[in-house]
Amino acid sequence: MKRFTIAANDAGQRLDKFLQKAAPGLPPALLYKALRTKRIKLNGKRAEGGARLLEGDELACWLPDELFAPPEYQYDFLRAGRELEVLYEDGHVLLLDKPAGLLSHPDESEYVDTLLGRAQRYLYEKGEYGPARENAFAPALVNRIDRNTQGIVIAAKTAAALRVLNEKMKDRELRKFYLCAVHGVPTQGELQADGWLLLRGWLAKDEGRSLVRVYDKPRPGAKECLTKYRVSSLLPPDICLLELELLTGRTHQIRAQLAALGHALAGDGKYAPRAQYQADLKRGLRRQCLCSHRLMFDFKTPAGELEGLNGLDISVKNAAFLNYL
Repeated sequence: MKRFTIAANDAGQRLDKFLQKAAPGLPPALLYKALRTKRIKLNGKRAEGGARLLEGDELACWLPDELFAPPEYQYDFLRAGRELEVLYEDGHVLLLDKPAGLLSHPDESEYVDTLLGRAQRYLYEKGEYGPARENAFAPALVNRIDRNTQGIVIAAKTAAALRVLNEKMKDRELRKFYLCAVHGVPTQGELQADGWLLLRGWLAKDEGRSLVRVYDKPRPGAKECLTKYRVSSLLPPDICLLELELLTGRTHQIRAQLAALGHALAGDGKYAPRAQYQADLKRGLRRQCLCSHRLMFDFKTPAGELEGLNGLDISVKNAAFLNYL
């Protein structure tokens, strides 16, 4: 028999989802059969798979011990790199400057050395995260940015922080600012009271070509995308530095919207005209000149234990692409 006492990081989950993570050797069919036959009990009573777990709950499972045995391998994140630029840290979150070229999460091209892996290794070596102490939770990223884009990514240290920040992200209570370089000087957009220009479009994914298209009118399957921008400076001979605020978070939103205006990002091999990209390559621009350089916490609703983050304004120390212009 196996017993679990639900800790703070595991509270709030469905019972069946918790057990699927806490007992990776437990087949789903056996899990639901055990629930039906009362071989899994919550606080001494029959358990329901959809029950929400509370901190301090006692879960008893009359099942073979081997189903709960941890896998015999070294933690994958210990093979991730140690290089990590920490912009801010407290007991709940890490704010990290992800370098261009590093994945946020694992994919088919790289499983181990990702920003997530580095963050987990960092916390493990500090003694703040131990998989053996956690039944189901692992530190997680709240947002992600493209592999070839530098910028600020939030890592949640606790399940409670992850839940709150996911909600704040959805409700747009985190303001995200980007810095980018484009060819030419854009002037399109709706002038705002603060002097910034607003770009409004409708973005649709082209799955076959792994890119997105921006339209100036609504159309079926397209989602509205909103971006504010202002000209920051001009760099000879033809480069313009822009600061942007992302009001919606669509795939490739900034890259696609600016390309649709005729001002593609310098170094962007996916959305820039081919001749422009080839010229950028000769100048040494091998990645799009884009950096998520500033993050503001602008909570409009209660944030619980994260209330202390409200008003925090964090910027990267250096947008690396500027070194190549």
